[in-house]
Amino acid sequence: MDLKIEKTMENLRLNNMKPYYANTKDEVCKIVKDMLFKGAVITAGGSMSLKESGVWEIMESPEYRFYDRTKPGITDEERLEAFRMAIGCDFFFCSTNAVTENGELINVDGNANRISSIAFGPKKVVMIVGVNKIVKDIDEGFLRVKKTAAPKNGVRLKTGTPCEKTGRCIALEKNDCPDITDGCRCKGRMCADYLISAFQREKDRINVIFCGENLGY
Repeated sequence: MDLKIEKTMENLRLNNMKPYYANTKDEVCKIVKDMLFKGAVITAGGSMSLKESGVWEIMESPEYRFYDRTKPGITDEERLEAFRMAIGCDFFFCSTNAVTENGELINVDGNANRISSIAFGPKKVVMIVGVNKIVKDIDEGFLRVKKTAAPKNGVRLKTGTPCEKTGRCIALEKNDCPDITDGCRCKGRMCADYLISAFQREKDRINVIFCGENLGY
């Protein structure tokens, strides 16, 4: 663990968020298993980090009540129910688009179900975060969304947005430092709602598990 990670973790603590560090994906899974209890009600945001780390498989265990909005054959009503169950669930799992060295979380959503759950509702939020998502500051965090997270998720989700086709947010065609909300006006736009999580009133509600390996976008 290098000084940048230590600094980020210390500032998360100062912001009343609880950080963990795991060298490997296996260690991440062990931390998660130790957090959970039998019968825990779990919801989750869409996240490659959860799947790449192995945490998604843990959530699918019959030991827990996991409301999976992505399961094959799910109906629209079942998907809405999964969204609604985030209010008051025991654990909401997700990743973050970026985390600053100053201990802030940067997140951008298309439907706002993830950022709404980060901000309020679930009893515990658990984020699985590869060290590749640590950035210097808020501006660099939003640039990371435009340059890395949005284009790759556009390809994964087949959004039809300019970033899916070109690999960059259209806002970067104007200049290298566009306004935070600059972007396309496509129907499939993923960057509709924005959240910066800084000092939290409720201590240790948000848990950030860093993995020493790269995870997600």
